[in-house]
Amino acid sequence: MLPAGSILNYHHLRYFRAIAHEGGLTKAAAHLNVAQSALSVQLRQLEESLGHPLFVRRNRKLELTEAGQLALRYADSIFHTGDELMDTLRHQSPRARQVLRIGTVATLSRNFQWEFLKPLRARRDVQFVLRSGTVRDLIAQLRNHEVDVVLSNQAMRRDADTGHHSHLLAEQEISLVGRPVAGQPAFRFPEDLRKTRVLLPSLESEVRASFDLILDQAGLRPVIAAEVDDMAMLRVLALRLRAVALVPKVVVQDELRSGLLVERYRFSSVKERFYAITPSRTFPNPVVKTLIAHATKNR
Repeated sequence: MLPAGSILNYHHLRYFRAIAHEGGLTKAAAHLNVAQSALSVQLRQLEESLGHPLFVRRNRKLELTEAGQLALRYADSIFHTGDELMDTLRHQSPRARQVLRIGTVATLSRNFQWEFLKPLRARRDVQFVLRSGTVRDLIAQLRNHEVDVVLSNQAMRRDADTGHHSHLLAEQEISLVGRPVAGQPAFRFPEDLRKTRVLLPSLESEVRASFDLILDQAGLRPVIAAEVDDMAMLRVLALRLRAVALVPKVVVQDELRSGLLVERYRFSSVKERFYAITPSRTFPNPVVKTLIAHATKNR
């Protein structure tokens, strides 16, 4: 809420937006062809009008505060709306208005990501940006306000410094799947793993840890054909090789329906869990709340 008597100055907002997108006062001043000192004054007046600092200086660089991130989101929306008005009056297609930035762990099932985005598929007012990477890199982006939510198959430990929330979205059954073979006898687990090659997630996977524990308790060492940290690649190998693959069923749901792959064994005690990791923020992105509510409702 603006302080009493404050009026939002869109000229100031335009300058602030330039500073944010250009990465600093010097470049923004050159882009706008104004003096850097004048730009600094305009920014300070906007911060006083809004009642919040919009930037913080770290290592000689200006970084957006949480309020600054929110202000930039609204500023982008405001100027996009102006562009949309011009497009509409010129009989052109309107442009996107809201941007949702989603970080996804590179190993995460593409089918799961598609289902998570279901509420946005028909919305014309939301543009989503998907960024993949490691958990560590994505959490750093979350902390720096570069993404709004991170999708992961690992929960994040919450502490006083980070304040992250891990929302459990879904639990998926884990199975051993493989190509169908005519006259193939029923799979005996774990005995048949002595002679059947197996495709496994990497050692960093929680599912892999549970699987290894089961085999260790059975005193069995499997014949590992490959260890893969990318679920999409694991699906491809399951289709190409004479081996069984340890995967969440959501990864190969289309192949199971079509008969290209068959389930050889289903685990009752091993499940893949999917989380949406959000930061503790004063100004959260409202679209994230909609997506999480939809996913947990259908869990």
